[in-house]
Amino acid sequence: MLPRDQLLQASRHPTELAGLIDLAEQALRTWEPLWSGFLAADVLEEAEARLGDLAELALESAGGWPQAERRRLCIKRRELETDSSSGEREEAPAPLMGLAIAGNFLFDPAEARDMRQALITRGASPEALGDLWIQGDRGAQLVVTPELAKALDQGLALVRSVEVRLEAMPLDQLQRPAQRLPRQLTTVEASLRLDAVASAGFGLSRNRMAELVRSGAVRINWQPISSPSRELGLGDRVQLEGRGELELLEVQLTKRDRWRLVLQRR
Repeated sequence: MLPRDQLLQASRHPTELAGLIDLAEQALRTWEPLWSGFLAADVLEEAEARLGDLAELALESAGGWPQAERRRLCIKRRELETDSSSGEREEAPAPLMGLAIAGNFLFDPAEARDMRQALITRGASPEALGDLWIQGDRGAQLVVTPELAKALDQGLALVRSVEVRLEAMPLDQLQRPAQRLPRQLTTVEASLRLDAVASAGFGLSRNRMAELVRSGAVRINWQPISSPSRELGLGDRVQLEGRGELELLEVQLTKRDRWRLVLQRR
């Protein structure tokens, strides 16, 4: 048995982590690699930090593309990482598929949350839904579990006022977002307000960033935030839905009482 009480102590996500501990104990008993549902990035981060230190377990995650935020976690016995005879073990592909949501959103634009809610209304569980990206006014694509892809394939759904058709497809047929390369940038700002720093880091106007914050599309250290005036501190990480993450690496006060910041975007 795993040290459950110790693993759960001061956890930010005790319910989700307890479910992953159950999965890990099952993987240890059965000697079979087991996959979780899709995990939010903050839950995955905590699970990898806590379960990854255990000598009995090996972990890997997959979300369908290199920078996926929502990912499935595979938990297995560490002994299964290598085969005693050859030193290598062929890994089964991660259980992931693509799903296209096709419709005409020219007159009723939809956001990612609208697409997700429509699928949940059709019976999908949140744990079966991975990353989703909007494709202009034509709909969206996302990564899902194979079971959900099969259940929804060729079905219909309603997103806002638009009827859409759902189509399952292999991952390699998805038109995935362009891969973001980590890069550092330096900026000088009058304040450490979230809307000021994030607008510089993500290359958006300050008004647009404030709108995104108020709409719930922005998080700080994975925690939802709704106030554009929230001040950031050294080491804070800002997540913007669909645009990646911004980390505040350096903060220096200039002679003119402005802030020289070094940011890393990824």
